[in-house]
Amino acid sequence: MTTNLSKVRWMVAASLVGALTVISAGSAASLASSVSRAHRISEPVSMPEMIARITDRSPCPPNMALVGTIGSRQTCVDKYEGSLVEIHEDGTETDFSPHEAPNGHRVRAVSRPGVVPQAHISMIEAKRACAASNKRLCRADEWKAACKGPSTTRYPYGDTRVANACVDTKRTSPMNILHHGERTGRTMNDPRANQMDNTVEKTGDTSTCTNDYGVHDMVGNVHEWTDDGSFRGGYYLDTKLNGEGCDYRTTAHAPAYYDYSTGFRCCADAAE
Repeated sequence: MTTNLSKVRWMVAASLVGALTVISAGSAASLASSVSRAHRISEPVSMPEMIARITDRSPCPPNMALVGTIGSRQTCVDKYEGSLVEIHEDGTETDFSPHEAPNGHRVRAVSRPGVVPQAHISMIEAKRACAASNKRLCRADEWKAACKGPSTTRYPYGDTRVANACVDTKRTSPMNILHHGERTGRTMNDPRANQMDNTVEKTGDTSTCTNDYGVHDMVGNVHEWTDDGSFRGGYYLDTKLNGEGCDYRTTAHAPAYYDYSTGFRCCADAAE
């Protein structure tokens, strides 16, 4: 049984790196040995995940994309709109509700596919959440470069607006339905808002709202705070009023402001 398990480990490792380089018998054995030792130490981490950790040489943390040199440094940008986990006194973490403000809670930012992105967050809290994960709130130039992609297009997918390509077409207005159009601090932070059908979508679910960098939902879904005090990209009800697509920029709110439409995304310096 031990021999068969070793063969499986070697085959999995070889299949992951074989497309990039020719693996000699000695290097394959070394990789399998490293995987085996790491697997024994780090139970119950899966074998594919452990191999990925050993073979991955990306300069960016997991679920971040390298968007090239911006200014004087290479930048990593979260692939997905930010969500939060709450850190408890015993060090354990649980998912934090995307429908509540994190004010007064100890949270950190995570970048995950297939989850409802955090809304009801201020720039102040977004900065804290990113810092707690050893990241930072994106600068405006970093955010815009990531959104436009390597082809520097107006939208992540191109220069011409395409209906339903991002989460920004014929969506439900929760304020009109829940509060007859009343927009106050109380109504705009109703936790039911983004739980209504045809409002916010889960991160990465809209497969057309991306670019060659592999970042998702940078136009529509929820606004994204940047560190200059603006939020970018629009949200599911508006990606036109304050600019088109990646040029969308709202500057009218204080850093402590939040509502059902405000989200965020983190950036980080790429490893050298």
